[in-house]
Amino acid sequence: MRYAHPGSEGAVVSFKSRYGNFINGEFVEPVNGQYFTNLSPVNGQPIAEFPRSDAADIEKALDAAHAAADAWGKTSVQARSLVLLQIADRIEQNLEMLAITETWDNGKAVRETLNADIPLAADHFRYFAGCIRAQEGTATRSTNTRLSLPRTAGRGRANHSLELRSSWPPGSSPCAGAGNCVVLKPAEQTR
Repeated sequence: MRYAHPGSEGAVVSFKSRYGNFINGEFVEPVNGQYFTNLSPVNGQPIAEFPRSDAADIEKALDAAHAAADAWGKTSVQARSLVLLQIADRIEQNLEMLAITETWDNGKAVRETLNADIPLAADHFRYFAGCIRAQEGTATRSTNTRLSLPRTAGRGRANHSLELRSSWPPGSSPCAGAGNCVVLKPAEQTR
């Protein structure tokens, strides 16, 4: 199937001319007020302007994550699992729009984003929703000389495409499922 260019008649996707950083549940302008234009590898044309975020923006996002950390970390495993399942549902409900957006951003064929990348992102959220409910908190022996001990808290970062940065280890689905707050800041050059 051929999809109309974003913003044209009959298009599944339309982009705003400018986006902000998504921090604490809302889009906010970058602290320094600077933006960059993201060009689509599909046609070399601008997609939109995005924040050229710096340390001040990261600190703002970290402050929001730290403010939410205690409450989220104390949220029951069942409730966290349900949130991950709801995210997977939302991804599936918006599959076509997300796939086309990802194609325009990274240049992959839409058949790949529609049939692999975005469905896999939803599947990763479902997988980790199940994993956290199955975690019993005991040590397990993986070989005769190795013992796996569960850890109750972790910190980390990831920098990948939509599928990976949002859902695959060490992306947000396992981290959030484990009760951690997540700050995603992909590099400008990440596709």
